[in-house]
Amino acid sequence: MEIRVVTMVIHLVTMVIHLVTMVIHLVIMEEEEQLMKMRRRGDQRDDSTTLITMETKPDGSYGSITMDAPVRLVDRNVFSDGSTRVDFVLVWEEPQEEEKTADRLEHRKWREEFLNKLKRSGLLMEQREVLQQKMRIYFVLLSAPWSVLCYYAEEISLRVPLQVVNAPNLHWSEQVLEQLSFPNPLRQDVPNPPPYYYTCQFRANKLERFLGTENPETFFKTTQRHQVLYEILARTPYGSVKKGRVGIDRLLSEQVFTAAYPLHEGEYKLPTPPVPPESLGLRQILYAYWAQWSCWKRYQPLDHIREYFGEKIALYYAWLGFYTGWLLPASFLGTLVFLIGFWLVTTDVPAMELCNSGNDFTMCPLCNICSYWNYSSICVTYKAGLLFDNGGTVFLSVFMALWAVTFLEYWKRTCSTLSHRWDCSDFLDVEDRPRPEFTAMAPMTMRNPVTGAEEPYFPENKRFSRTLTGCMVIVIMVIVVLMFLIAIILYRTILSIIIYKSHNAFVSGFASRIASISGSVLNLLVILMLSRVYISLAHILTRWEMHRTQRQYEDMFILKVFIFQFINFYSSPVYIAFFKGRFIGYPGNYYTLFGVRNEDCGAGGCLIELAQELLVIMVGKQLINNVQEFISPKLMAWWQKRKLKSKPKKEEKEKEEGQEEQRGEKEVKEEVEEELLPWEADYQLLLCEGLFSEYLEMVIQFGFITIFVAACPLAPLFALVNNWVEIRLDAQKFVTEYRRPVVERGQDIGIWFPILQFISHAAVLSNAFLIAFTSSFLPRLYYRYTRDSNLSGFINFTLATSPRNYSVQHDTSCRYRGYRDMNGDFLPEYFHLLAIRLTFVIVFEHVVFFVGRLIDLMVSDIPEEVELKIKREHYMAKEALAENQSLGNIVVLGDDVQSGELRKRGSRTSPPQSDSPPPNLKGIPEEPETPGNH
Repeated sequence: MEIRVVTMVIHLVTMVIHLVTMVIHLVIMEEEEQLMKMRRRGDQRDDSTTLITMETKPDGSYGSITMDAPVRLVDRNVFSDGSTRVDFVLVWEEPQEEEKTADRLEHRKWREEFLNKLKRSGLLMEQREVLQQKMRIYFVLLSAPWSVLCYYAEEISLRVPLQVVNAPNLHWSEQVLEQLSFPNPLRQDVPNPPPYYYTCQFRANKLERFLGTENPETFFKTTQRHQVLYEILARTPYGSVKKGRVGIDRLLSEQVFTAAYPLHEGEYKLPTPPVPPESLGLRQILYAYWAQWSCWKRYQPLDHIREYFGEKIALYYAWLGFYTGWLLPASFLGTLVFLIGFWLVTTDVPAMELCNSGNDFTMCPLCNICSYWNYSSICVTYKAGLLFDNGGTVFLSVFMALWAVTFLEYWKRTCSTLSHRWDCSDFLDVEDRPRPEFTAMAPMTMRNPVTGAEEPYFPENKRFSRTLTGCMVIVIMVIVVLMFLIAIILYRTILSIIIYKSHNAFVSGFASRIASISGSVLNLLVILMLSRVYISLAHILTRWEMHRTQRQYEDMFILKVFIFQFINFYSSPVYIAFFKGRFIGYPGNYYTLFGVRNEDCGAGGCLIELAQELLVIMVGKQLINNVQEFISPKLMAWWQKRKLKSKPKKEEKEKEEGQEEQRGEKEVKEEVEEELLPWEADYQLLLCEGLFSEYLEMVIQFGFITIFVAACPLAPLFALVNNWVEIRLDAQKFVTEYRRPVVERGQDIGIWFPILQFISHAAVLSNAFLIAFTSSFLPRLYYRYTRDSNLSGFINFTLATSPRNYSVQHDTSCRYRGYRDMNGDFLPEYFHLLAIRLTFVIVFEHVVFFVGRLIDLMVSDIPEEVELKIKREHYMAKEALAENQSLGNIVVLGDDVQSGELRKRGSRTSPPQSDSPPPNLKGIPEEPETPGNH
């Protein structure tokens, strides 16, 4: 019977593999067809008729959302003159009854110095004051004029458009469905898609060669203006540079300013009455077409997300959406394997033997005070275990191991496509400036070999010793985790004894199950508690290690937290899968831990307990996190708004008595306060905490669905449902509840990718050992080919008889699970099975790693089409920045000329290219240190 089941599963897996192969083949054929068309016709469809037209520019704006965007509502993010755009906002608070302490005087001095330096750097500035119950809130509105934008755009290598490209961002599944002529229910028409350009680095002396320069107000995108402002804020000193008193980040850490943020673009709520979708703002589009719960079955508008939040956040949501899409085949196959278990329950011969055994198998007590019991009493539990432990789990394990490798390989392709589309393929963080905490705490200074500037320095040998100390703290915390694990093991054992001693017939029958489930819940609570403690400890350790740049700091922090969380979350499942029930001894010679008999697997075996543990930890963690993400931001936002509530009207009226002139001003102010100004409304929002917790949650989930999938085939399904909810919750937080973060660029998901690769390799070994040592697959296979092909008598084969001395001492004999003789020694079958198991592990991991490596070699990291576009864009940028204007005109090969035809090029000499700034643009010099600076 099991052979037929295995054969059927093999056929199903083969069909799935054939389907995936056909889909990949169709996608490759489509790409090749597009490439052939591009080579034959010079890519006329994507690039019009010329690569670059330097003298003529299309009517459109790079900074706007579309080339012909409809008229929208009046922009409120402006100065009081109604025209100057607000690019950034600085905020600080002062009590109404100000205490002139030394710290406050020093903070005021630093703040005034910083704002004066910003004015001298060319920024426009306007200050607003808002009166609250106990404090005054000051808002400084900042705007960068055209000359400053141009200077810093060249400094930080912003990319600006050369030409519009008609290249729709098609999802891979969209391409497949279109090729098969199937309707696509996931597609949605999002209004005002951001145009796609060929771009190059900005040069002020080549201004006329870029698109949209006729309108300086919209030439730079809003996010690019934010980048320029943040660059100025980050490098402006406010005191002694040698002491690290540079930049807004240090001022925020010193609480000189309470907030610094760019503004959201209008309200997120949709207008009433409804307006055409093309008239919506970008934030409203994201709310309507991304953050709404009704969008769960639609593609994410990644280009819009990137346009509003930047590449780093957009790459996270691109990865999350890609991962969720790849969970569909995994969840389908896992659910299919689980359903096959239902059919096995009714046809499995060992299960029928056990249920019909009656009193044939009297089992030894499971604890020192427990009584003998009949093996047939676990009929229901044994059948439930078949839902998770059947022949299909082997093929599911192989599938998930190859799925993980293929998923990561195709993500690299998708990531390279997106990074090129979003102008990040050649992004390098050239100026990795020191962190504010580093500059404040570094004991010495050293000249930067790249910039030549004097910067704070921390000796490498001291950092290495501190890093080793941090590793020792990690080891200590791992020991703490193991201590809690031992405590939970003892808790389960002691609780089952206490319940059994209660002599309650109903409760005593479920003593082990109650102890197991309550232990899993308690373990989840301990895991969440230790996670919070260690994340706080990791922050302290990583700061103490004095890493110079923010990237180094984040990488070390992520690595510390992941190592701990890996052990914290997976230690209990690993114990149940590979250690529980292995070191218990036999009747008359049981092993003990702290005087308590070692824990044995439950009546249904260890695999069903492992499945229970995984479901409690994984699903429980997901439910708690989702509830927390839904409720916590709303409570924090409510408290923030309540804290910033304006003064009560009674106090205002008391102060207004006898002051007729001021009363009119107060009434006008109250009317304005009914609708908060944009900077006030955004100040009431929550500070964006970054993507660390979001990535960590998904990476831990990825481990659950790959490392232990052999024990819980439903894990991918639960992960899929969770991710659908997760995307919507995160989208709502970023659009409605968080302040707008400063745009960060990035090529990929950073250190999280090698962590995912490590998990995928660990999953191969884990599933190999699960199938070999925890599942009953190999013992059944061994019995089928050495004893009986129908598995008749398999139950008796897996049970040993208690030793003679035990039977004489207790006047009865009993059975227990194991392969031992009447003296308690291992039978030859035990060693045969051990050899088979070890052989299976070696063959399994070698085959999977070999096929995975084959997939790695077959799937290129960068699609050929993207490589071609990168080369063309680099060539265009080179010609666009050429000194000779005539060299900028490049004609695409026509239909009558083959792309491979050779042409002679006349010799030409280019004048030396100048990197000097354009006229009237001067570098912003560093202010000389005055005696008052300290």
